Amino acid sequence: MKDLGKAKFRRRPGPNPAAPEPRGRAAATRSGEPERPAAPAVVKARIGPEEAGQRLDNFLLRRLKGVPKSRIYRMCREGEVRVNGKRAEPACRLTEGDEVRIPPVRVAERPEQGPLRIGRSLLDRVIYRDDAILVLDKPAGQAVHGGSGVAYGVIEQLRAELPEARFLELVHRLDRETSGVLVLALKRAALVELHRVLRAGEARKHYLTLAVGHWRDELRNVRLPLNKYVTAEGERRVSVQEGGQAAHTVFRLVRHYPGYSLLDAELKTGRTHQIRVHLAALKHPIAGDDKYGDFELNRALKRQGLKRMFLHAASLELKHPLTGQALKLEAPLPDDLRHFLDTLEQHGNID
Repeated sequence: MKDLGKAKFRRRPGPNPAAPEPRGRAAATRSGEPERPAAPAVVKARIGPEEAGQRLDNFLLRRLKGVPKSRIYRMCREGEVRVNGKRAEPACRLTEGDEVRIPPVRVAERPEQGPLRIGRSLLDRVIYRDDAILVLDKPAGQAVHGGSGVAYGVIEQLRAELPEARFLELVHRLDRETSGVLVLALKRAALVELHRVLRAGEARKHYLTLAVGHWRDELRNVRLPLNKYVTAEGERRVSVQEGGQAAHTVFRLVRHYPGYSLLDAELKTGRTHQIRVHLAALKHPIAGDDKYGDFELNRALKRQGLKRMFLHAASLELKHPLTGQALKLEAPLPDDLRHFLDTLEQHGNID
């Protein structure tokens, strides 16, 4: 029998107190557990001149991209967000020098999509640019911002093309199918002043549109109140309705074409779908309008070469928001719309 007392047993090596503590991946995987990213920390953001004047909720939505609006509002309601150490409502206006406490919040990671496939650069379509504003000839078919099934729009593309821009916001909007003059602000002071100018009706906005039928008046003021509603399918629509928002459009006849009338539409108010709904209510819908137009006629127009709504933001006259200089910003009629007018001209006499 072997003498067990003299048997040699190999001891497993224990921790060496002199050895350095493993760090990083080695530490995370020592116990067999996968490495976990560090939890996000509290951030204290100082409001600069470009962020001053905006609402707290809008500031947070931009800083915490991907976080639902409901979560933003809950953080404010529960006091997780603080402005200068105090609770603050989502609608409170931030001022330069304010300190905003932003709590740790995880943003769901999105799958890597790679660079935006933007095709032609929007910077090639700039009409006017200085250190305060950027004016673009927006192409038809591109939304001004992402959402509602649109991956990205004009604003997202420009932010990708202008990474050095500390501030870049839309001053107003155009429908996806509408081409023409679109203004963006590169400074918050410019954005605030341009919003005031538009609300006060101090800018002159002219559109070119092709109305179905024979327009009789050289000049017509249309004042029909508009009401917004949502269809059963969840789509936004507008209708003429007593008690709705006041809306005023001035239409001027530019030229007659066989079966159509080219009009200059000047917006005195800026309601959603205003030109489209006013013309549809007058039984002269815009050619190619897929919401308020003649749908059967639109199918025929596509075969004739009109692939979208004939509405173009042709010009905008206003004073520069910071210098007061008078600006007249113009975008020529796009080739697709001009070619369609040429097609109409070839089909008959024009008044």
